[in-house]
Amino acid sequence: MKLKAIIVEDEKISRDVLRNYISKYCLNVELIGEGSNIEEGFELIKNNELDLVFLDVEMPFGNAFDLLEKIENKTFEIVFVTAYDHYAIEALNSQATYYLLKPISIDELIKAVNLVTEIKEKESQLENSVLIPKTNVAVGKITIPQQDGFEVVNIKDILFCKADDNYTEIYFENTKKLVSKTLKYFEDALKESSFARVHKSYLVNVNEIAKYKKGKGGSVILSNGKEIMVSSSKKANLLSYFK
Repeated sequence: MKLKAIIVEDEKISRDVLRNYISKYCLNVELIGEGSNIEEGFELIKNNELDLVFLDVEMPFGNAFDLLEKIENKTFEIVFVTAYDHYAIEALNSQATYYLLKPISIDELIKAVNLVTEIKEKESQLENSVLIPKTNVAVGKITIPQQDGFEVVNIKDILFCKADDNYTEIYFENTKKLVSKTLKYFEDALKESSFARVHKSYLVNVNEIAKYKKGKGGSVILSNGKEIMVSSSKKANLLSYFK
């Protein structure tokens, strides 16, 4: 799959290196423009349909996060390229697909492009089609601890789980339950039962997903109409559940 991409980077040498690496090692990437600051980057994003943006974090008159705040509907994937590894957490929170440190590793660049390609190919396949999970509806049961013991519920009846500090809210069709266990606990407990971690705060029943929206970072709409944001770092795993 061909990826239309741009580079937004203030240092000419860094742009030259990245451009050369892409032309040699990422043959499915078509670079259609380069920007040296936030405004040039914004104009390129506004005037082109893009699949991928290679984005430096620190630039004159602002940074990458200032640029992303100006974009209302982000349908492209982001690969941050920077020398400052302390931005990693903020990058993931901004739903970057990948994070490359300077000097750029060719292997890591290839890995980043392959991940974006996988995401875009799957999105293209699913566009305008009915989402059909590869997995069967979960038929087992799970115990939910309570103060006076535990309750047994059907796994297939769970729509999604939401993190609440060290607690988890479990949502059903008409009710929800607050449980004194972390979301990671339920992620491990339900890993064989068609549940996908789509965000640091959400675990969803894949069989209850009715629609996937590309939008800013992507989102899923469940059978009850609830819309849940999808982190870019979780997107590839989520899309792998569908035919």
